[in-house]
Amino acid sequence: MMLEPPMNQLLDQVPSRYMLVNVVAQRARQIASAAEDEGITLDEKPVTLAIHQIADGQVELEE
Repeated sequence: MMLEPPMNQLLDQVPSRYMLVNVVAQRARQIASAAEDEGITLDEKPVTLAIHQIADGQVELEE
């Protein structure tokens, strides 16, 4: 099974795998919460959306 986006693309955005897991989880919770508040049905799972946003550089990391 091929990961999409590739792990190296994700690690270009986030310095470590540990931090990547935390950033993805936090962003996925934000996406799920916003969708629930607005009554929107998501076509993809929040984790998938979060991973793609991170790979595209749309998520800003907080120090």
